Amino acid sequence: MAARSKARKRALDVLFESEARRVPAGEVLEERLAAGDPPVNEYTVALVRGVAEHAVRIDEVLTTYAEGWTIDRMPAVDRNVLRLGIYEVLYVDDVPDAVAVSEALSLVRDLSTDESPTFVNGVLGAIVRNKPALSA
Repeated sequence: MAARSKARKRALDVLFESEARRVPAGEVLEERLAAGDPPVNEYTVALVRGVAEHAVRIDEVLTTYAEGWTIDRMPAVDRNVLRLGIYEVLYVDDVPDAVAVSEALSLVRDLSTDESPTFVNGVLGAIVRNKPALSA
């Protein structure tokens, strides 16, 4: 598995744990960094901090594009994968949009429901198509 793919998986783990424990993502990240096992690479740190920093905007976008779904109704894995994907699409310039979407799909294929890839692809695809308006 490529380094950034592992970083995304670890970032998802942190976001998922944060939500499950109802603890801020930054706090869970700091615990992981202090423990050092498994090691947390720089991209994982950047992803978690970026999602946390832009959480309000990311969830606004997610709410807008997840037609027929509330954030609370989504499976937790899907919700957090979408947050990572939206963060990469809107805020990470050195990751092509297609890569961000592909990586998100890979995570939900491995970790979520059979319907999740179609849902995640639809939401992220709509966001990518409307990125110019969202980035303005």
